[in-house]
Amino acid sequence: MVTLPTAMPTIPTARQTIRVLGPVGTLLLLCTLLFRRYWLDTHDPFKCQALLSRGHWLDPPAQTHSTLPLQHWQPPGCILHEYARKDVQTCLQGQRIVFIGDSTTRQLFWATAKKLNATAADEGMRAAGKHENLMFNEGDVAVDFIWDPFLNSSSLRHELLSYLNGETQEDMDNVWKAGLITVGGGLWYARHFELDSLNHFQDSFDYLSPLLSVPQNSAQTLYCPPSGKRRDEAHHVYVAPVQIPFYGGLSPVRAATMTPAKIRPLNEYLYNVSTSKGIKVAWSHSLMTSEREQAYEESGIHVIDNVSTRRVDVLLNMRCNAHLTLSQGYPFDKTCCSAYERENVVRERLTLALIAIASIIVGFWVHNQRRMHGVLSNEMVQAVGTVVLVLTYCFLADRTQLFNKSQKHFSTHEFVVLCGIVLSLGIFSLRRSVARTARGRYGIPKEQVADQPFLSRDQTDEWKGWMQFAILIYHYTGASSVLGIYQLIRILVASYLFMTGFGHTLFFYQKQDYSLKRSAAVLIRLNLLSCLLPYVMATDYLFYYFAPLVSFWYVVVYLTMCISQSRNFTTTFLLAKIGASAVIVTGLVRVPTLFEGIFFLLQHTCQIHWNVKEWRFRLQLDNYIVYVGMMAAVLYLRLTDILHGQRFLAHEGAGYLRHHWSKIRILSAVFGLSILSGSWLFASTFTDKFGYNHWVPYVSPFPVIAFIILRNSNRYFRNYYSFIFAWLGRCSLETFTLQFHIWLAADTKGLLSLGVFGRKKTHIEGRHEDLVVLSIVFLWLSWLMADATVTITNWIVDPNERRSPGITDTPGLPTKRHELEATINITGRPSSRASIMRRWGQRLCVSWMGRLELRIFSILLVMWLLNMARI
Repeated sequence: MVTLPTAMPTIPTARQTIRVLGPVGTLLLLCTLLFRRYWLDTHDPFKCQALLSRGHWLDPPAQTHSTLPLQHWQPPGCILHEYARKDVQTCLQGQRIVFIGDSTTRQLFWATAKKLNATAADEGMRAAGKHENLMFNEGDVAVDFIWDPFLNSSSLRHELLSYLNGETQEDMDNVWKAGLITVGGGLWYARHFELDSLNHFQDSFDYLSPLLSVPQNSAQTLYCPPSGKRRDEAHHVYVAPVQIPFYGGLSPVRAATMTPAKIRPLNEYLYNVSTSKGIKVAWSHSLMTSEREQAYEESGIHVIDNVSTRRVDVLLNMRCNAHLTLSQGYPFDKTCCSAYERENVVRERLTLALIAIASIIVGFWVHNQRRMHGVLSNEMVQAVGTVVLVLTYCFLADRTQLFNKSQKHFSTHEFVVLCGIVLSLGIFSLRRSVARTARGRYGIPKEQVADQPFLSRDQTDEWKGWMQFAILIYHYTGASSVLGIYQLIRILVASYLFMTGFGHTLFFYQKQDYSLKRSAAVLIRLNLLSCLLPYVMATDYLFYYFAPLVSFWYVVVYLTMCISQSRNFTTTFLLAKIGASAVIVTGLVRVPTLFEGIFFLLQHTCQIHWNVKEWRFRLQLDNYIVYVGMMAAVLYLRLTDILHGQRFLAHEGAGYLRHHWSKIRILSAVFGLSILSGSWLFASTFTDKFGYNHWVPYVSPFPVIAFIILRNSNRYFRNYYSFIFAWLGRCSLETFTLQFHIWLAADTKGLLSLGVFGRKKTHIEGRHEDLVVLSIVFLWLSWLMADATVTITNWIVDPNERRSPGITDTPGLPTKRHELEATINITGRPSSRASIMRRWGQRLCVSWMGRLELRIFSILLVMWLLNMARI
């Protein structure tokens, strides 16, 4: 009896795992979003009511070790934008912000004044009286406070009537119109009326309620953001709830009259009347101080500056988010009570056009599969569909209210846990590198284990992968506020650029391929996604800074190696050429002439508006690391020739190096550890980012070189790698770019959220479930996009080249230009009867398919037309 050998169980690869989990996670994501959007949030899709009525602190005193707690307020499902002077002036230029009420409302007045000019506001607070009207002007914005603790003055009624009637109030030679009115009071009724405080409060408020209600003809319903040309007609009158004191901090006199039994009914009445008459009450103001002793000053009535500032931010988000989203554009981080940019018809039509084009291509290919195989393969059709799918998902995730958004808030515990999970995955997925050779009989590959070379493909992919994991965690947790983590990430970005210099120098030196086809393949692969996203997301190319950065340095490496390429085999000449390139490029980067001229030309000829200051900052941060990578490649080639080549057998130092190579490796490892320790000690001397940014171009090469030495110092280190890290490294470009919109949110300013998990819990508990589902979909789409980008790049570079085994073995398919031309003529009428337009169309198609220069020109022409059409 013959016993058949049983196959050993195999561990699924990262590709197989994500292939299964990706569609499952996407289906779960879709069901969750539809459930939340059309069931849970159907009454408040734009998060206006959520902003005004609910929320929680991300940094409560009991859960943070910060010396300044209560700074980050999180409304459910959206990001509270912290308004600064420029934002307020842009939104309310030529208008007044009016506060009417008691001393708790006066705190809102001073908090708003401090946003406009903190120094002048502090001086005004010291000079102001207690019970008097106040005015504060800064630029084209005026802030007024009307002292009316009982909410029954003629000034209050006149202000509301003027606002409803659209009247203006003249102040000297200027005309000031109220753009935002906030009314708040009630504590004086509890303080000065022993028995009938509620009745007196009701009488005053019933008299005002018709003026506080949202008019029927307002452009804004009670909880919907204004949009379009009618945004200035919206009703922006808000009521602050009666301040609930910290009863344990009240003075004996106040504690005797301001009791829960007297204050609670005031807010209960306010809730009932606001619900029945459509009055906007900022109930989130009360939640900010609920059971928070640290939120109050010593008086027990007034709140600390952090709380009053966030209360003002709630009001300004209600008033200004929709307006600033339309006027300022990206980053779209004002997600509360904002309908995003609905007037940009060009971008919406473009998104629909992408879907339509993909549908037409797929449909035409299905009906003409035989004819189109020579032009569009199965892989190409799938790639186009993938790109459309990913771009549409980006738009839905970060340009609509379909997904919830939340703020980032750094937590050391969360950062450490995520790093620990990633490290565990990396250790679990360790495996030995396999040297792949030519395929044997029947296409079966012959594999043999061999010692891997310096910076092998598996090793560099792994390096990119774990660095990408670190960068993703860094962005997700908002760790940029921690100097030590920021310094580490700067080194990781420099490491990417080191590999750019090293890898391309090695390729040009060994292959001597400086063709347009090679450069076009590299640049299109790098920039395809970063060039498509700006048209869909209303951003710009430099916003996705990594692809432009790598592209710039690729061009530098190309020009450096291409000039006098015949002398590249002379080591001294090549090193001198690299040094000269470093001097020239450093001068161009640091002297403000070249980029200003280029960006000015692009702005006036192509409607491209790039930030030259930001671009120069990015280049200066990593000014020299690419050249270090180039010199490392030259040194590696020289050592390889000495140790293994025939060229330097007679070299006097070759025998010495071979004989003592093991000792040199040990000394190199010790040297690498010393460099890492020294780099860490040097980085620890800095106290802020600005000082470190000045030194990082000069010091970043040292830890990078030290890591490379240690990683390759031992045979086991070289021959083992983490396949999960390597898998992510192969699509690191896509993950870095797509994280801006489908893993993070608000153009990296916040986080995406499904809004289902932990709705009544803390934000941390809900984020864990969101992180799992969104990460699976994000990684799956990044993997699909990486494959699609490669396929589209190959097709653009050479659409006639056959790459798929399924296509190459099919007889009769056109692959050459004359075969393609014959196919086109056969599919139409005979040439003698063809119309002139059809013949010209056929010739143009053949020329376009046959000439790379024409294809590149066509792509640039389409991009130029889209730029000129953008609003």
